[in-house]
Amino acid sequence: MKKMPVLTLNLSDATLEMEATGDEPRDEHLAQIEIALLSVIFLCASFLNFGLLLVLWKKRQQMSRMRVFVSHLCLADLVVAFFQVCPQLMWDITDRFIGPDLVCRLVKYLQIVGMFASTYMIVVMTVDRYQAICNPMVTFQRRRARWNLPVCVAWLASFVFSVPQLFIFSRVQIGPGVYDCWAQFIQPWGPKAYVTWTTLVIFLVPIVTVTVCQVRICRALQTNLYLKTQQQHHLSSRTSNVASVSKSRIKTVKMTVVIVLAYTVCWAPFFTVQLWSVWNADAPTETATFTIIMLLASLNSVANPCIYLLFTVKFPKLLRALLCMKHTDLKGSLPEEATMVSSLYLSIKSHSDIE
Repeated sequence: MKKMPVLTLNLSDATLEMEATGDEPRDEHLAQIEIALLSVIFLCASFLNFGLLLVLWKKRQQMSRMRVFVSHLCLADLVVAFFQVCPQLMWDITDRFIGPDLVCRLVKYLQIVGMFASTYMIVVMTVDRYQAICNPMVTFQRRRARWNLPVCVAWLASFVFSVPQLFIFSRVQIGPGVYDCWAQFIQPWGPKAYVTWTTLVIFLVPIVTVTVCQVRICRALQTNLYLKTQQQHHLSSRTSNVASVSKSRIKTVKMTVVIVLAYTVCWAPFFTVQLWSVWNADAPTETATFTIIMLLASLNSVANPCIYLLFTVKFPKLLRALLCMKHTDLKGSLPEEATMVSSLYLSIKSHSDIE
């Protein structure tokens, strides 16, 4: 049976009655495609996330809440690059997992930690945008901190929810003298239960959560725009100020929406084929299309920093900052939270005064 990345299960029966089928020759042409694709993803994800993290670190004295979330999203994507993509790349090069049982378990554990962390950081980022737009005074009173509670909760949940990987995967003999890092489940319900659970907690529940938040954010912005329209004949000068801030606020919301869409596009096929492989015994798990779909999910770690850069920083300025050619003041498009919140509050308050 061919190995697959991260959650894709190199399944073995709980009775450990391994047969020589585990030593079947692999498709070398497909393996070369996998190695090339993973190499590109690893290099791009490492360079982009490390570069963006370096820029944000240089701007740490002006760190807004949104930049804190983006910094931790970069860290999560670096975990994906170095502990998910890189081990899978080396695994494809060697064909079999090379290493003791402890390394096998740790690699599988850290692979899914990256998936959890990247997903949950997007969730807490979206919830924070929801709080800033729909409950502005709560956000205004909240003290900014580089290590805030939502970020800590996201990381803690990622490490805790990944613990089953330590017990499910191990170094197993799959043929005479042949060992690999495989998962062991009670058949036939074990693989179905685990893959379905991970799909729920890593993909479906987060997607539903961020979708609800985004819908409510859009409604709040629509209401705010309506209030500004009503103010135009009464408070033209103040309205002009609020309108300017609203554009920046809307830009951060758009960035969050695009990040969520990119996550959905990258990971929806991955979890679809995962479920297909465990719920349908006839799933074509050995085909090139099936394998490539699994690997492309990691492109999300390349997309996230690109999205942030497109919305906030011009690429030439980023290069100058990274190369230390000059002290460039990278003025991000993201406004300070207090300005955003107070402006929205004044807009709504002014409308009530007019009434």
